[in-house]
Amino acid sequence: MTVDCRLYLITPPVLGGLVEFAGRLARALEAGDVAALQIRLKDAPEAQIAAAVEALAPIARARDVAVILNDRPDLAARLGCDGVHVGQSDASCAQARRIMGREAMIGVTCHDSRHLAMEAAEAGADYVAFGAFFATATKETLYRPEPEILTIWQETMQIPCVAIGGVTSDNAEGLAAAGADFLAVSAGVWNHPDGPAAAVVALNAAMARGAASRG
Repeated sequence: MTVDCRLYLITPPVLGGLVEFAGRLARALEAGDVAALQIRLKDAPEAQIAAAVEALAPIARARDVAVILNDRPDLAARLGCDGVHVGQSDASCAQARRIMGREAMIGVTCHDSRHLAMEAAEAGADYVAFGAFFATATKETLYRPEPEILTIWQETMQIPCVAIGGVTSDNAEGLAAAGADFLAVSAGVWNHPDGPAAAVVALNAAMARGAASRG
């Protein structure tokens, strides 16, 4: 049986010019397999988020990449996103499902807690996210799970798990080997010294090696 670990790409906190970033995104997505794009613009005005979705969603969907909005199921539904990712202080999984409907993809941040993850699974989440596994400047983190949480989840639960937090092509292999179904990456792609496209290539190679080692 082939075991896959796929890339879950997150936008940088600030996009800069939309036209320029759209080009960077297109080149990144063309470089290798990407399962989903999370548009994460914390505290940005709704109009700015809407403009980003309008510009970036067609680029993602043309390459079969799901479009996920961070935090806001109401806005995600209104903008026609494929799903939403909610944190523990955002709308609940059940609320997000009611707002977005049965077909939407709902992901839930679960930090370092299998208990929170099991609650999310019971509430109908499509995936749970654990992290931060490594130091990250993208957002403030208070939790640092061990990779073992991915192994335990993979062995006991059907719902996919996402590993997030400081993930780069240098440490991705270990997380994939531990059992992550997806690796969520932001700075590890956008700040890669050789550019986002090179990062996607390197991450896919590392994830493939890690997933293959699961046996």
